[in-house]
Amino acid sequence: MLKIKSEISLAEAVSIGIGGMVGGGIFAVLGLAVELARGGTPVAFLIAGIVALLTSYSYARLSLFYPDKGGTVKFVNQGFGKNIFSGGTNNLLWISYLVMLSLYAVAFGSYGAALFKITGHFATDKHILITAIILFCALLNYISFKVVSTTESVAVFIKIFILIIFSVIGLWGLTSNPDIAQLKLVNWVGPFKLISGGFVIFVAYEGFELIANAAPNIKNPLKNVPRSFYISVIFVIVLYILIAVITVGSVSFEKIGKAQEYVLAVAAEPVLGKAGYVIISITALISTFSAINVSLYGGSRVNYELAEDDEISHEFTIYFWNQPIGLLVTTVLTLLLANLFNLESISTSGSAGFLLIFAIVNLANYKLAKQTKSLKWVSLLGAVLCITALIFLMAQQFGTNLPGAIIGLSIIATSYLMEFIYKESTKKSMNNGAH
Repeated sequence: MLKIKSEISLAEAVSIGIGGMVGGGIFAVLGLAVELARGGTPVAFLIAGIVALLTSYSYARLSLFYPDKGGTVKFVNQGFGKNIFSGGTNNLLWISYLVMLSLYAVAFGSYGAALFKITGHFATDKHILITAIILFCALLNYISFKVVSTTESVAVFIKIFILIIFSVIGLWGLTSNPDIAQLKLVNWVGPFKLISGGFVIFVAYEGFELIANAAPNIKNPLKNVPRSFYISVIFVIVLYILIAVITVGSVSFEKIGKAQEYVLAVAAEPVLGKAGYVIISITALISTFSAINVSLYGGSRVNYELAEDDEISHEFTIYFWNQPIGLLVTTVLTLLLANLFNLESISTSGSAGFLLIFAIVNLANYKLAKQTKSLKWVSLLGAVLCITALIFLMAQQFGTNLPGAIIGLSIIATSYLMEFIYKESTKKSMNNGAH
């Protein structure tokens, strides 16, 4: 949820989408993706990217015909009305923001602990940095959102520029690296693990939907809104595949396993040496810092909008200091999630939440296809693939990471249960007042 200018060009809209997706997720989940998909990691990213691209079609059509700064919240309410189902879905959106914040914070802590020694103990240093960066970003949000938006704009340029340079140089040096053999078909996992591995790291594609929040201000929307979605998603798919190819082809599986939480920095060493390790580590810190910064703001605004729409208690419209109280709540919950759960459980929960949200947005556009002048089959296919992906993800996690599967499903269930309890208690209160 970036600060929106009065008029946004195609290039600026594309940068919002790319910045949202490459906000920190790739730094956090790349090692996890390799652990799950092995030599087939580039294909895992492609599979997840195809689902994101299909979903971007629904977002593009809905953004054209229902332009609103509320984005996803608006689309869900438009497609299903304001009821317990839509309210629960929008609650899930807010909680999924918390999960993404936790993922970014864990990535920041991991790269920071690998680069700087505080106590000399990696796990301890990681948690110190996780806590410090969340509190620092919260303070920045309380001081001024102008600072937040400025740091995000600078960070988007830095991280994309460096990742492109990394990809070009990495490909150049790939042929002379003996680890390139890891990309051979013999090192791929089976279809089930490959597909489910792609969806564990689906969170790396979360972020393109931020373009929808900017849609009311995009110039020449009829052409530029769809283009901004498709260009940004396709660009990121290609970028992620290149990064996956370079990582798997440059670093042994053993090394990737040991450095899972900061593997992109390790992947830069074979080509760029120690300087590459440091540059990518600093890029990861800048990227995840900016992602935490802007996502704290976005998460608190979603919370505020839900309270205004009477989908959660109106108490969340109260201001603490100079920001809605949702910023404080979002900060505290993020601190707990990031410090209590491991990377795979956080990634699974985020992927599960956004896969369900994207399935519902696809279904909303399917229902509204006549109004949005959409191809119904594209949105239906997107919804079916999102649900299928969610099933694959949960089945895989129940077999290998039971806590992660339980946490993911619990977050989904809690989102709808919260809405049901709130609506029922509100109804009872109104009925008692009537007497």
